[in-house]
Amino acid sequence: MAAEQAKIDPMHQFSIEPLFGSHNWELGGYNIAFTNSALWMGIAAFALWLFVFGGMKRQLVPGRWQMAVESFTGFVDDMLEANIGKAGRKYVPYVFSLFMFILFANLLGLFPLGIVGVHPFTFTSHFTVTGILALISFSIVLVVGFAKHGFHFFSLFIPHGTPVVMMPLIFFVELASFMVRPFSLALRLFVAMMAGHLLLEVLSSFVIAGFNGGLGTSIIVVIPTFLLMIAICALEILVAGIQAYVFALLTSLYINDAENLH
Repeated sequence: MAAEQAKIDPMHQFSIEPLFGSHNWELGGYNIAFTNSALWMGIAAFALWLFVFGGMKRQLVPGRWQMAVESFTGFVDDMLEANIGKAGRKYVPYVFSLFMFILFANLLGLFPLGIVGVHPFTFTSHFTVTGILALISFSIVLVVGFAKHGFHFFSLFIPHGTPVVMMPLIFFVELASFMVRPFSLALRLFVAMMAGHLLLEVLSSFVIAGFNGGLGTSIIVVIPTFLLMIAICALEILVAGIQAYVFALLTSLYINDAENLH
């Protein structure tokens, strides 16, 4: 019985749960419960607003906070200019917000708040969330592409120099590849974040099982596993930043296709 009570469900951390008695909230026949996912989205959005607001002092000699905001903004600006050119500057607000929102979301989910009874929720570990972010980026690409180039935007799917006889086949191959982009963009972030948290949860179950197994098992199992968890946590922090960067980078590359038809 004790072993069953100590058993950890690695997938429980990804469960969407209504909060504040909102289980039965409905609007037009649809449940609109305020969930733990929505709560942490709001926290991430507020953290982003607070971060930017704190760096808008425009002091002649910038403080650390202002320098941090300017550094991240400059980083995104340089990335867009390198991938799109001067035209990429107008996308800085969106890509910066996207990058920082994902970064805060990933990092907040790693905070060890469980020791004070608060369980952080990494909403980027859900495909529905990453899918919506990818669809927003993909929609911008389509709007920019058709607004700037009209139906000439379809020339994106026929690389320059393609033999006429191969054009129909190449067109459908390139179109299929283009349509898969939002799916792959969302899947990459979702899998990376889910896998890391799943691994940490599994390792934590080994630690708990080791403690329950007595002193000998604790020394053999708990100490190496706990050290491995620390190393993986450090790796997860790195992954959190890399995944936010990759999402923003691919978004800028896709926008480049719409701007310049490469």
